[in-house]
Amino acid sequence: MADTEVEHALPSEPQSRHVVYCGACSLPPEYCEFGGIVKKCQDWLQKNHPEMYDRLWSEDALAAATSTLSLDAQKRAEKDAHKKALKAEALEQKHLQQIAESKVTIKRVERNKRKFVTTVTGLEAFGLENKKVAKDLGKKFATGASVTKVPSGGEEIVVQGDVSEEIEEFLLEKYKVIPEDNIELVEDKKKKGAGAGG
Repeated sequence: MADTEVEHALPSEPQSRHVVYCGACSLPPEYCEFGGIVKKCQDWLQKNHPEMYDRLWSEDALAAATSTLSLDAQKRAEKDAHKKALKAEALEQKHLQQIAESKVTIKRVERNKRKFVTTVTGLEAFGLENKKVAKDLGKKFATGASVTKVPSGGEEIVVQGDVSEEIEEFLLEKYKVIPEDNIELVEDKKKKGAGAGG
């Protein structure tokens, strides 16, 4: 009889677990140290889950984690942690510099007599997905928008119609990661055929 009571106490189906994922590196907070941006992860965790931050990163938690190590191992761990912090900071600076130097090019391309398409390139540098942005542009302007490969190896978004200025306004409004100075408007006129007089 005791067996049947135990069976009823246990759930009949596996229960799901709630797992917290870091807003900075997208790993579970217990693994943030391997994500390369530990300081950002710690700041995010302290702001959003202070009790978990205390459990993982408080002085007591760090002391408990290193107390079992020998003095040499503790020194190595501190040295490694310092190296990782410097490396993460250097990567962050490199990323910020890359963003500062990157350009989003919005080009108005004449296809044939008064028919235009607008191409957008360079969004990847700002962490944006071309397919998602193309979908947003298609919805916003009620027109065709697709992602195509370019000969240089990257991708571009091709939007039907002459909407280059409107796309610039839309990108600045919706995607705040793109600084206004990093958007370049270009007009690409179709070359006249060699046989045409002029």
